[in-house]
Amino acid sequence: MAKQGDSTKQLKKTLGFWDLMSTAIGQIIGAGIMTLLGAAIALTGRSVPIAFIISAVLVVGFSIPKILICGAVCVRGGEYTMIAMLAGKRMAGIYTVVNALSNLSLAMFSLSFASYFISLFHFGDEKIIALILNTVFFIVNIIGVDVMAKFQNIIVILLCVALGVFAAFGVSHIQPDYLTSGFMTNGIGGLFQAGGLLTFAVGGGTVIANLSAEAKNPIRDIPLVMIVSTLAVALVYGAIGVVAAGVLPVEQVAGINLATVAENILSRPLYVFFIVCGAMFALISTLNAQFAWATKPILQGCDDGWLPQKLAYLHPKYKTPVVLLAILYVLAVVCIISGLSISILGNLCLILTTFAVAIICAFIWKLPQISPAGWEKSKFKSSKPMLTFILIFSTACAVFNIWLNVMQLSTTLIIGNVVLLIIAVIFAEMRLKHVDLSPSYEEIVD
Repeated sequence: MAKQGDSTKQLKKTLGFWDLMSTAIGQIIGAGIMTLLGAAIALTGRSVPIAFIISAVLVVGFSIPKILICGAVCVRGGEYTMIAMLAGKRMAGIYTVVNALSNLSLAMFSLSFASYFISLFHFGDEKIIALILNTVFFIVNIIGVDVMAKFQNIIVILLCVALGVFAAFGVSHIQPDYLTSGFMTNGIGGLFQAGGLLTFAVGGGTVIANLSAEAKNPIRDIPLVMIVSTLAVALVYGAIGVVAAGVLPVEQVAGINLATVAENILSRPLYVFFIVCGAMFALISTLNAQFAWATKPILQGCDDGWLPQKLAYLHPKYKTPVVLLAILYVLAVVCIISGLSISILGNLCLILTTFAVAIICAFIWKLPQISPAGWEKSKFKSSKPMLTFILIFSTACAVFNIWLNVMQLSTTLIIGNVVLLIIAVIFAEMRLKHVDLSPSYEEIVD
Protein backbone atom coordinates (compact mmCIF):
# COMPACT_ATOMS: atom_id res chain seq x y z
CA MET A 1 0.00 0.00 0.00
CA ALA A 2 1.18 3.54 -0.71
CA LYS A 3 2.45 5.44 2.27
CA GLN A 4 0.12 7.98 3.89
CA GLY A 5 -0.02 11.01 1.61
CA ASP A 6 2.19 9.35 -1.00
CA SER A 7 -0.08 7.74 -3.60
CA THR A 8 -0.11 10.54 -6.19
CA LYS A 9 3.70 10.64 -6.00
CA GLN A 10 3.87 6.97 -6.99
CA LEU A 11 1.80 7.24 -10.17
CA LYS A 12 3.71 6.36 -13.34
CA LYS A 13 4.76 9.30 -15.51
CA THR A 14 4.04 7.72 -18.88
CA LEU A 15 1.83 10.22 -20.75
CA GLY A 16 3.45 12.23 -23.52
CA PHE A 17 2.07 15.26 -25.35
CA TRP A 18 0.00 13.32 -27.90
CA ASP A 19 -1.38 10.98 -25.22
CA LEU A 20 -2.61 14.01 -23.32
CA MET A 21 -3.94 15.61 -26.50
CA SER A 22 -5.99 12.55 -27.49
CA THR A 23 -7.36 12.27 -23.95
CA ALA A 24 -8.39 15.94 -23.93
CA ILE A 25 -9.97 15.78 -27.39
CA GLY A 26 -11.75 12.55 -26.47
CA GLN A 27 -13.13 14.21 -23.35
CA ILE A 28 -14.36 17.27 -25.25
CA ILE A 29 -15.97 15.43 -28.15
CA GLY A 30 -18.74 13.66 -26.31
CA ALA A 31 -22.42 13.28 -27.03
CA GLY A 32 -22.84 17.06 -26.97
CA ILE A 33 -22.05 17.70 -30.63
CA MET A 34 -24.71 15.20 -31.74
CA THR A 35 -27.50 16.63 -29.61
CA LEU A 36 -26.64 20.27 -28.84
CA LEU A 37 -25.89 21.41 -32.39
CA GLY A 38 -29.53 21.08 -33.43
CA ALA A 39 -30.63 23.04 -30.36
CA ALA A 40 -28.09 25.77 -31.19
CA ILE A 41 -29.36 25.98 -34.78
CA ALA A 42 -32.86 26.46 -33.38
CA LEU A 43 -31.54 29.48 -31.44
CA THR A 44 -29.45 31.19 -34.13
CA GLY A 45 -29.92 29.40 -37.46
CA ARG A 46 -26.98 29.33 -39.87
CA SER A 47 -24.83 31.64 -37.73
CA VAL A 48 -24.06 28.64 -35.51
CA PRO A 49 -20.34 28.66 -36.51
CA ILE A 50 -20.07 32.13 -34.96
CA ALA A 51 -21.77 30.71 -31.86
CA PHE A 52 -18.98 28.13 -31.66
CA ILE A 53 -16.42 30.95 -31.66
CA ILE A 54 -18.29 32.61 -28.78
CA SER A 55 -18.39 29.32 -26.88
CA ALA A 56 -14.63 28.83 -27.40
CA VAL A 57 -13.93 32.34 -26.06
CA LEU A 58 -16.04 31.60 -22.97
CA VAL A 59 -14.42 28.21 -22.35
CA VAL A 60 -10.88 29.51 -22.84
CA GLY A 61 -11.85 32.49 -20.68
CA PHE A 62 -12.70 30.49 -17.58
CA SER A 63 -9.87 28.03 -18.36
CA ILE A 64 -7.07 30.64 -18.33
CA PRO A 65 -6.45 30.37 -14.55
CA LYS A 66 -6.00 26.59 -14.87
CA ILE A 67 -3.58 27.17 -17.74
CA LEU A 68 -1.61 29.62 -15.58
CA ILE A 69 -1.50 27.16 -12.67
CA CYS A 70 -0.43 24.20 -14.80
CA GLY A 71 2.22 26.38 -16.44
CA ALA A 72 3.80 27.09 -13.04
CA VAL A 73 3.39 23.87 -11.04
CA CYS A 74 2.57 20.19 -11.43
CA VAL A 75 -0.76 19.67 -9.65
CA ARG A 76 -0.72 16.01 -8.64
CA GLY A 77 -4.35 16.05 -7.54
CA GLY A 78 -5.54 18.08 -10.52
CA GLU A 79 -8.46 20.41 -9.81
CA TYR A 80 -8.53 19.28 -6.16
CA THR A 81 -4.98 20.55 -5.73
CA MET A 82 -5.89 23.86 -7.38
CA ILE A 83 -8.78 24.38 -4.97
CA ALA A 84 -6.67 23.38 -1.96
CA MET A 85 -3.70 25.60 -2.81
CA LEU A 86 -5.79 28.66 -3.67
CA ALA A 87 -8.91 28.46 -1.48
CA GLY A 88 -7.78 26.42 1.55
CA LYS A 89 -8.69 23.34 3.52
CA ARG A 90 -12.46 23.76 3.90
CA MET A 91 -13.03 24.38 0.21
CA ALA A 92 -10.90 21.32 -0.57
CA GLY A 93 -13.17 19.22 1.64
CA ILE A 94 -16.32 20.57 0.00
CA TYR A 95 -14.82 19.91 -3.43
CA THR A 96 -13.98 16.32 -2.45
CA VAL A 97 -17.67 15.50 -1.98
CA VAL A 98 -18.87 17.33 -5.07
CA ASN A 99 -16.19 15.85 -7.32
CA ALA A 100 -16.78 12.30 -6.11
CA LEU A 101 -20.52 12.50 -6.83
CA SER A 102 -20.07 14.23 -10.20
CA ASN A 103 -18.41 11.10 -11.60
CA LEU A 104 -21.61 9.07 -11.47
CA SER A 105 -22.09 10.08 -15.11
CA LEU A 106 -19.87 7.18 -16.28
CA ALA A 107 -22.94 4.99 -16.76
CA MET A 108 -24.56 7.60 -19.00
CA PHE A 109 -21.89 7.24 -21.71
CA SER A 110 -22.14 3.46 -21.93
CA LEU A 111 -25.96 3.52 -21.96
CA SER A 112 -25.97 6.13 -24.75
CA PHE A 113 -23.50 3.99 -26.71
CA ALA A 114 -25.78 0.98 -26.29
CA SER A 115 -28.76 3.01 -27.50
CA TYR A 116 -26.89 4.02 -30.70
CA PHE A 117 -25.72 0.42 -31.21
CA ILE A 118 -29.22 -1.04 -31.01
CA SER A 119 -30.79 1.64 -33.22
CA LEU A 120 -28.11 1.10 -35.88
CA PHE A 121 -27.74 -2.70 -35.84
CA HIS A 122 -31.21 -3.68 -34.51
CA PHE A 123 -30.10 -6.28 -31.99
CA GLY A 124 -28.77 -6.56 -28.45
CA ASP A 125 -29.83 -5.67 -24.94
CA GLU A 126 -29.08 -2.09 -23.84
CA LYS A 127 -28.03 -2.98 -20.29
CA ILE A 128 -25.82 -5.90 -21.34
CA ILE A 129 -24.04 -3.80 -23.98
CA ALA A 130 -23.52 -0.98 -21.46
CA LEU A 131 -22.16 -3.42 -18.86
CA ILE A 132 -19.73 -4.96 -21.35
CA LEU A 133 -18.49 -1.53 -22.39
CA ASN A 134 -17.97 -0.38 -18.79
CA THR A 135 -16.14 -3.60 -17.99
CA VAL A 136 -13.80 -3.26 -20.98
CA PHE A 137 -12.69 0.26 -20.10
CA PHE A 138 -12.50 -0.52 -16.40
CA ILE A 139 -10.00 -3.28 -17.23
CA VAL A 140 -8.11 -1.04 -19.69
CA ASN A 141 -7.64 1.59 -16.99
CA ILE A 142 -6.66 -1.02 -14.39
CA ILE A 143 -3.75 -2.32 -16.46
CA GLY A 144 -2.16 1.07 -16.89
CA VAL A 145 -2.68 4.67 -17.93
CA ASP A 146 -0.29 4.03 -20.83
CA VAL A 147 -2.61 1.28 -22.11
CA MET A 148 -5.56 3.66 -21.69
CA ALA A 149 -3.68 6.23 -23.79
CA LYS A 150 -3.00 3.73 -26.61
CA PHE A 151 -6.70 2.89 -26.83
CA GLN A 152 -7.56 6.59 -26.67
CA ASN A 153 -5.17 7.47 -29.51
CA ILE A 154 -6.82 4.95 -31.84
CA ILE A 155 -10.36 5.94 -30.83
CA VAL A 156 -9.71 9.67 -31.28
CA ILE A 157 -8.02 9.25 -34.68
CA LEU A 158 -11.07 7.36 -36.00
CA LEU A 159 -13.38 9.87 -34.31
CA CYS A 160 -11.67 12.80 -36.03
CA VAL A 161 -11.75 10.99 -39.39
CA ALA A 162 -15.51 10.41 -39.00
CA LEU A 163 -16.17 14.08 -38.21
CA GLY A 164 -13.93 15.05 -41.14
CA VAL A 165 -15.91 12.78 -43.47
CA PHE A 166 -19.15 14.48 -42.40
CA ALA A 167 -17.71 17.96 -43.05
CA ALA A 168 -15.93 17.05 -46.32
CA PHE A 169 -18.88 15.27 -47.94
CA GLY A 170 -21.31 17.88 -46.71
CA VAL A 171 -19.59 20.93 -48.19
CA SER A 172 -20.86 20.23 -51.72
CA HIS A 173 -24.43 20.03 -50.38
CA ILE A 174 -24.45 23.48 -48.73
CA GLN A 175 -27.20 25.68 -50.14
CA PRO A 176 -26.06 28.81 -52.06
CA ASP A 177 -28.30 31.06 -49.95
CA TYR A 178 -26.41 30.15 -46.74
CA LEU A 179 -25.62 33.76 -45.74
CA THR A 180 -28.88 35.28 -46.92
CA SER A 181 -31.49 32.87 -45.58
CA GLY A 182 -31.82 31.65 -42.00
CA PHE A 183 -28.81 33.58 -40.65
CA MET A 184 -29.08 34.91 -37.06
CA THR A 185 -32.73 33.94 -36.93
CA ASN A 186 -33.17 35.26 -33.38
CA GLY A 187 -30.84 38.24 -33.56
CA ILE A 188 -27.80 38.92 -31.42
CA GLY A 189 -29.55 37.54 -28.33
CA GLY A 190 -30.14 34.18 -29.96
CA LEU A 191 -26.52 34.10 -31.15
CA PHE A 192 -25.17 34.55 -27.63
CA GLN A 193 -27.67 32.08 -26.21
CA ALA A 194 -26.43 29.52 -28.72
CA GLY A 195 -22.82 30.37 -27.85
CA GLY A 196 -23.56 29.82 -24.17
CA LEU A 197 -25.31 26.52 -24.87
CA LEU A 198 -22.38 25.25 -26.94
CA THR A 199 -19.93 25.71 -24.06
CA PHE A 200 -21.23 22.29 -22.97
CA ALA A 201 -19.96 20.84 -26.27
CA VAL A 202 -16.64 22.74 -26.39
CA GLY A 203 -15.65 22.50 -22.72
CA GLY A 204 -13.86 19.62 -21.04
CA GLY A 205 -10.25 19.97 -22.14
CA THR A 206 -9.06 21.28 -18.77
CA VAL A 207 -9.77 17.94 -17.04
CA ILE A 208 -6.39 16.92 -18.46
CA ALA A 209 -4.91 18.72 -15.44
CA ASN A 210 -6.09 15.75 -13.37
CA LEU A 211 -3.49 13.63 -15.17
CA SER A 212 -0.60 15.92 -14.23
CA ALA A 213 1.01 13.32 -11.95
CA GLU A 214 1.12 10.84 -14.84
CA ALA A 215 2.45 13.23 -17.48
CA LYS A 216 6.09 13.07 -18.52
CA ASN A 217 6.37 16.85 -18.78
CA PRO A 218 3.21 18.33 -17.24
CA ILE A 219 4.29 21.97 -17.01
CA ARG A 220 5.28 22.08 -20.68
CA ASP A 221 2.53 19.90 -22.16
CA ILE A 222 -0.69 20.35 -20.18
CA PRO A 223 -1.26 24.11 -20.68
CA LEU A 224 -0.60 23.73 -24.41
CA VAL A 225 -2.94 20.73 -24.64
CA MET A 226 -5.71 22.68 -22.88
CA ILE A 227 -5.45 25.55 -25.36
CA VAL A 228 -4.91 23.60 -28.59
CA SER A 229 -7.52 20.89 -27.91
CA THR A 230 -10.24 23.43 -27.09
CA LEU A 231 -9.56 25.72 -30.07
CA ALA A 232 -9.03 22.84 -32.51
CA VAL A 233 -12.29 21.13 -31.55
CA ALA A 234 -14.14 24.46 -31.72
CA LEU A 235 -12.86 24.98 -35.29
CA VAL A 236 -13.86 21.45 -36.31
CA TYR A 237 -17.27 21.99 -34.74
CA GLY A 238 -17.60 25.25 -36.66
CA ALA A 239 -17.04 23.41 -39.95
CA ILE A 240 -19.54 20.75 -38.94
CA GLY A 241 -21.96 23.52 -37.97
CA VAL A 242 -21.77 25.05 -41.45
CA VAL A 243 -22.75 21.70 -42.99
CA ALA A 244 -25.39 20.89 -40.36
CA ALA A 245 -27.13 24.25 -40.83
CA GLY A 246 -26.49 24.73 -44.53
CA VAL A 247 -27.55 21.53 -46.26
CA LEU A 248 -31.25 21.54 -45.39
CA PRO A 249 -33.61 24.45 -44.61
CA VAL A 250 -33.09 25.71 -41.05
CA GLU A 251 -36.61 24.75 -39.99
CA GLN A 252 -35.87 21.10 -40.91
CA VAL A 253 -32.69 20.82 -38.80
CA ALA A 254 -33.52 23.09 -35.87
CA GLY A 255 -33.55 20.95 -32.73
CA ILE A 256 -32.76 17.80 -34.74
CA ASN A 257 -30.00 15.28 -34.04
CA LEU A 258 -26.91 15.57 -36.28
CA ALA A 259 -27.55 12.04 -37.54
CA THR A 260 -30.49 13.36 -39.58
CA VAL A 261 -28.21 15.58 -41.68
CA ALA A 262 -25.63 12.77 -41.98
CA GLU A 263 -28.27 10.47 -43.43
CA ASN A 264 -29.01 13.03 -46.15
CA ILE A 265 -25.42 13.65 -47.27
CA LEU A 266 -23.65 10.31 -46.76
CA SER A 267 -23.98 6.96 -48.50
CA ARG A 268 -25.16 4.10 -46.27
CA PRO A 269 -21.62 2.72 -45.61
CA LEU A 270 -20.29 6.20 -44.78
CA TYR A 271 -23.35 6.89 -42.63
CA VAL A 272 -22.70 3.72 -40.62
CA PHE A 273 -19.02 4.72 -40.32
CA PHE A 274 -20.04 8.19 -39.11
CA ILE A 275 -22.44 6.87 -36.48
CA VAL A 276 -20.00 4.23 -35.22
CA CYS A 277 -16.75 6.20 -35.31
CA GLY A 278 -18.36 9.60 -34.81
CA ALA A 279 -21.29 9.32 -32.41
CA MET A 280 -20.44 6.05 -30.68
CA PHE A 281 -16.68 6.58 -30.47
CA ALA A 282 -17.32 10.08 -29.09
CA LEU A 283 -19.04 8.42 -26.16
CA ILE A 284 -16.43 5.75 -25.50
CA SER A 285 -13.56 8.26 -25.83
CA THR A 286 -15.17 10.28 -23.04
CA LEU A 287 -15.83 7.13 -21.00
CA ASN A 288 -12.20 6.00 -21.34
CA ALA A 289 -10.84 9.47 -20.51
CA GLN A 290 -13.07 9.89 -17.47
CA PHE A 291 -12.07 6.53 -16.03
CA ALA A 292 -8.47 7.76 -16.32
CA TRP A 293 -8.75 11.22 -14.76
CA ALA A 294 -11.72 10.92 -12.39
CA THR A 295 -9.83 9.06 -9.66
CA LYS A 296 -6.86 11.44 -9.32
CA PRO A 297 -8.52 14.28 -7.35
CA ILE A 298 -10.15 11.65 -5.09
CA LEU A 299 -6.77 9.94 -4.68
CA GLN A 300 -5.22 13.17 -3.41
CA GLY A 301 -8.23 13.65 -1.13
CA CYS A 302 -7.42 10.26 0.41
CA ASP A 303 -3.77 11.27 0.79
CA ASP A 304 -4.81 14.40 2.68
CA GLY A 305 -7.17 12.54 5.01
CA TRP A 306 -10.62 13.47 3.74
CA LEU A 307 -11.30 9.84 2.82
CA PRO A 308 -9.82 6.56 4.12
CA GLN A 309 -6.25 6.02 2.98
CA LYS A 310 -7.08 2.40 2.09
CA LEU A 311 -9.05 3.75 -0.87
CA ALA A 312 -5.78 5.12 -2.29
CA TYR A 313 -4.29 1.64 -2.77
CA LEU A 314 -2.26 1.40 -5.99
CA HIS A 315 -1.72 -1.77 -7.98
CA PRO A 316 1.85 -2.88 -7.21
CA LYS A 317 2.74 -3.36 -10.88
CA TYR A 318 0.60 -0.93 -12.85
CA LYS A 319 0.42 1.86 -10.21
CA THR A 320 -3.26 2.43 -10.91
CA PRO A 321 -5.82 3.25 -8.17
CA VAL A 322 -7.59 -0.11 -8.33
CA VAL A 323 -9.90 0.43 -5.34
CA LEU A 324 -11.19 3.80 -6.57
CA LEU A 325 -11.57 2.48 -10.11
CA ALA A 326 -13.50 -0.51 -8.74
CA ILE A 327 -15.82 1.80 -6.79
CA LEU A 328 -16.53 3.91 -9.89
CA TYR A 329 -17.13 0.71 -11.87
CA VAL A 330 -19.51 -0.78 -9.28
CA LEU A 331 -21.47 2.51 -9.06
CA ALA A 332 -21.79 2.54 -12.85
CA VAL A 333 -22.98 -1.08 -12.84
CA VAL A 334 -25.58 -0.32 -10.17
CA CYS A 335 -26.85 2.67 -12.16
CA ILE A 336 -27.07 0.60 -15.36
CA ILE A 337 -28.86 -2.37 -13.77
CA SER A 338 -31.23 -0.33 -11.60
CA GLY A 339 -32.21 2.12 -14.32
CA LEU A 340 -31.44 5.03 -11.98
CA SER A 341 -31.68 8.40 -13.73
CA ILE A 342 -28.04 9.32 -14.37
CA SER A 343 -28.95 12.73 -15.77
CA ILE A 344 -30.64 13.71 -12.51
CA LEU A 345 -27.62 12.55 -10.47
CA GLY A 346 -25.29 14.50 -12.74
CA ASN A 347 -27.41 17.65 -12.57
CA LEU A 348 -27.37 17.51 -8.75
CA CYS A 349 -23.68 18.48 -8.99
CA LEU A 350 -23.87 20.72 -12.05
CA ILE A 351 -23.92 24.13 -10.37
CA LEU A 352 -21.35 23.14 -7.76
CA THR A 353 -18.83 21.79 -10.27
CA THR A 354 -18.99 25.02 -12.27
CA PHE A 355 -18.79 26.97 -9.00
CA ALA A 356 -15.48 25.22 -8.31
CA VAL A 357 -14.16 26.65 -11.59
CA ALA A 358 -15.27 30.13 -10.49
CA ILE A 359 -13.41 29.70 -7.19
CA ILE A 360 -10.17 28.91 -9.05
CA CYS A 361 -10.71 31.98 -11.26
CA ALA A 362 -11.42 34.30 -8.33
CA PHE A 363 -8.35 33.18 -6.35
CA ILE A 364 -5.82 33.07 -9.21
CA TRP A 365 -4.21 36.25 -7.82
CA LYS A 366 -2.62 34.09 -5.11
CA LEU A 367 -0.61 31.94 -7.53
CA PRO A 368 2.54 34.16 -7.61
CA GLN A 369 2.60 34.15 -3.79
CA ILE A 370 2.05 30.39 -3.43
CA SER A 371 4.57 29.38 -6.09
CA PRO A 372 7.01 32.25 -6.63
CA ALA A 373 9.70 30.09 -8.23
CA GLY A 374 7.29 28.33 -10.58
CA TRP A 375 5.59 31.61 -11.50
CA GLU A 376 8.91 33.30 -12.21
CA LYS A 377 9.91 30.55 -14.66
CA SER A 378 6.46 30.13 -16.21
CA LYS A 379 5.95 30.92 -19.91
CA PHE A 380 2.62 32.40 -18.86
CA LYS A 381 3.98 34.80 -16.24
CA SER A 382 1.95 38.02 -16.35
CA SER A 383 2.21 41.48 -14.88
CA LYS A 384 -0.02 42.38 -11.93
CA PRO A 385 -2.39 44.48 -14.07
CA MET A 386 -2.69 41.64 -16.60
CA LEU A 387 -3.27 39.09 -13.82
CA THR A 388 -6.01 41.35 -12.45
CA PHE A 389 -7.60 41.54 -15.88
CA ILE A 390 -7.42 37.75 -16.22
CA LEU A 391 -9.03 37.37 -12.80
CA ILE A 392 -11.94 39.66 -13.74
CA PHE A 393 -12.43 38.25 -17.24
CA SER A 394 -12.16 34.59 -16.27
CA THR A 395 -14.41 35.00 -13.23
CA ALA A 396 -17.01 36.77 -15.38
CA CYS A 397 -16.91 33.88 -17.89
CA ALA A 398 -17.23 31.36 -15.06
CA VAL A 399 -20.15 33.22 -13.46
CA PHE A 400 -21.88 33.39 -16.84
CA ASN A 401 -21.37 29.64 -17.15
CA ILE A 402 -22.96 29.15 -13.71
CA TRP A 403 -25.91 31.28 -14.80
CA LEU A 404 -26.33 29.13 -17.92
CA ASN A 405 -26.39 26.01 -15.76
CA VAL A 406 -28.92 27.51 -13.35
CA MET A 407 -31.19 28.50 -16.23
CA GLN A 408 -31.39 24.94 -17.57
CA LEU A 409 -32.20 23.31 -14.23
CA SER A 410 -35.61 22.91 -12.64
CA THR A 411 -36.33 24.39 -9.22
CA THR A 412 -36.11 20.89 -7.73
CA LEU A 413 -32.61 20.32 -9.11
CA ILE A 414 -31.45 23.76 -7.97
CA ILE A 415 -32.64 22.89 -4.46
CA GLY A 416 -30.84 19.55 -4.84
CA ASN A 417 -27.59 21.40 -5.58
CA VAL A 418 -28.10 23.55 -2.46
CA VAL A 419 -28.77 20.46 -0.31
CA LEU A 420 -25.64 18.79 -1.68
CA LEU A 421 -23.64 21.92 -0.84
CA ILE A 422 -24.91 21.80 2.74
CA ILE A 423 -23.96 18.12 3.00
CA ALA A 424 -20.49 18.88 1.58
CA VAL A 425 -19.98 21.73 4.07
CA ILE A 426 -21.01 19.49 6.99
CA PHE A 427 -18.65 16.77 5.75
CA ALA A 428 -15.77 19.24 5.49
CA GLU A 429 -16.35 20.54 9.02
CA MET A 430 -16.56 17.04 10.48
CA ARG A 431 -13.35 15.87 8.79
CA LEU A 432 -11.37 19.09 9.18
CA LYS A 433 -9.36 18.04 12.26
CA HIS A 434 -8.37 14.74 10.62
CA VAL A 435 -6.90 16.40 7.53
CA ASP A 436 -3.25 17.22 6.91
CA LEU A 437 -3.32 19.40 3.82
CA SER A 438 0.25 18.93 2.67
CA PRO A 439 1.17 20.65 -0.62
CA SER A 440 0.28 18.40 -3.55
CA TYR A 441 1.93 20.58 -6.16
CA GLU A 442 5.51 20.64 -7.35
CA GLU A 443 7.55 23.47 -8.83
CA ILE A 444 9.64 22.24 -11.72
CA VAL A 445 11.85 25.17 -12.58
CA ASP A 446 14.60 23.58 -14.69
